[in-house]
Amino acid sequence: MKYLEIVLNESSNEIIKKIAENVKAKDLRFYPVDKDGMQISRMIVTDYNLQEAIDSFSHIMGDQICSKVMILPIEAYLPKESEEKEKKENEANAAKETIYKEMKQNSDINSNYVSLLVFSTIVATIGLIHNNLAIIIGAMVIAPLLGPNIAFSFSASIGDTKLMYSSIKTVLFGLFISIILPMFFAMAFNQSFDAPELLSRTDVSYDSFILALASGAAASLSITTGLSSVLVGVMVSAALLPPAAVLGIMIGSGNSELAIGAGVLLLINITSINLASKVIFFIKGIRPRLWHEKEEAKKAMIIYISSWVIILIILFIYIYFNPSILEETFSGSSKK
Repeated sequence: MKYLEIVLNESSNEIIKKIAENVKAKDLRFYPVDKDGMQISRMIVTDYNLQEAIDSFSHIMGDQICSKVMILPIEAYLPKESEEKEKKENEANAAKETIYKEMKQNSDINSNYVSLLVFSTIVATIGLIHNNLAIIIGAMVIAPLLGPNIAFSFSASIGDTKLMYSSIKTVLFGLFISIILPMFFAMAFNQSFDAPELLSRTDVSYDSFILALASGAAASLSITTGLSSVLVGVMVSAALLPPAAVLGIMIGSGNSELAIGAGVLLLINITSINLASKVIFFIKGIRPRLWHEKEEAKKAMIIYISSWVIILIILFIYIYFNPSILEETFSGSSKK
């Protein structure tokens, strides 16, 4: 615990209150205003939130020449019954910091990401063409598609635009590779692409929404609870990599009708996964730390959720008025 004594202009009172609220200050008091217009206030904060408080005050002290912040250690603090609650809060904050570091790593395009993406796409393409489910599952295990998608949703929850830009760039790059490689493969090898595993990824139905929503929810839940995300990563990859690969194959082979089915399925899965993960992050209390970031996060959340919901509604209506997507798929299967 630390005792902070702050000397700032009287006009900074509202900002001080917001900082105190954001760092979960144990107590906040204001003293009378001095003749020079400066006012002393003091607050008690935990060691964990101390740096955040210092950073917040440093942003508003620049224009006030006489401003000061003094930090003193606290030897004892009563009542002690709040210690257990404080411990839980600190553990929760530490968990959020761990999640943030992991999300930041997952949003970067590096050599490992590119290598795993290329290898998993090649393996998935071969498995789909040869109708080998074991090979397809193997591709799901090494596919690195979980990280950037969840990082994108996480960044919207905390209002981090830099992380959001980085993660969406990584997501788009991953989808580009997952589509372009199978497309060139299909163009290079002139053969019929009518394997059941291929055609099943052009099958668009209302079940696709439920499956993708469950995948996104399970992924974000595994992240926030500290559980292993390996199996969940396979689940998310299964919803993204095969449809993307099939989309590339159908484009490369000139089958536009089945390519539309695969493209719609891929878009449904992307939208549902991101929407579900955002809802879980919100339920789990993933919020910005600094008060001035909360407004940005609020705007990002509204735009984020509204965009995905609108896209899902459009896709839902599209499927409803275009049953030919399913008919083409089933007719393709029956011809084989």
